[in-house]
Amino acid sequence: MRTATINRKTNETDIFLSLDLDGKGNCEINTGCGFLDHMLTLFARHARFDLTISCKGDTFVDDHHTVEDIGICLGKAFNEALGDKKGIVRYGDITLPMDEALILAAVDISGRSLLCYNLVPGKEKVGTFDTELVEEFFYGFVRNANITLHINQLSGSNAHHIIEGAFKAVARALKAAVKIDEDFADEVMSTKGVL
Repeated sequence: MRTATINRKTNETDIFLSLDLDGKGNCEINTGCGFLDHMLTLFARHARFDLTISCKGDTFVDDHHTVEDIGICLGKAFNEALGDKKGIVRYGDITLPMDEALILAAVDISGRSLLCYNLVPGKEKVGTFDTELVEEFFYGFVRNANITLHINQLSGSNAHHIIEGAFKAVARALKAAVKIDEDFADEVMSTKGVL
């Protein structure tokens, strides 16, 4: 089973997260931030990961610590659930339309942390959610998942659509990358022998 459970408690957040990479897209998300709940629900469904998250955060300050720390926990869980990474396809990419928005996401489960983030939502907020926190979420995720991730906005004018397209695209790219290639199930897809 490619699963992981993370408990992380700081002075700013108290997070429980469980992840199953071989799930069906079931989720139970309660972050205290409605827009983030919506994005993570989409993420779980499109990646076909089972995901449970509960967070008590200092949202009376703002959503920054909650969003960043959940990204950190999801990255840690993703890395742990992958284990030795034997048999994974390693790469995944998609160009995903979300109405007028078109988002390209590409991932390499490389063991190296790099985020190339090129989203321009055009608004500072979607509802009460600060759009700049999307980048913080993905930085937290990538640094702890040890992956290379490119997210590029090819078109789009609606901030909600752009961000939603990004979460869906990243989910679909990750789904492809973690898939086990049965012809090479006992091999690591690297000339180094490790990822």
